[in-house]
Amino acid sequence: MTATAIALLNDHARTTLTDCRLVITQGIAGLDDLEAVIERVRSFTDFTPSNDAYGEHDFGALEHDGHTVFWKFDYYDVDLQMHSPDPSDPAVTARVLTIMLADEY
Repeated sequence: MTATAIALLNDHARTTLTDCRLVITQGIAGLDDLEAVIERVRSFTDFTPSNDAYGEHDFGALEHDGHTVFWKFDYYDVDLQMHSPDPSDPAVTARVLTIMLADEY
């Protein structure tokens, strides 16, 4: 399992919204400009050691219209029953991308 492989898979899933399940919280769904928030998440590139300590590109925070928005990946086995045994292997991993307001975390 390598951070670089996981980061590449996460970046692909986040920027294309494919090869992952997308979860939108109630707070995000209630915003007037949901599509703009999703586009901000898709185009996020501001990874730094302080917000990406493991180099996996699995979390981001941004400000949007006065709201702090978090997005994060979780890795499950393909049956969504437990954690993935290897997040760098798409054959055994179901990625879940959650977009939420910071106060919903």
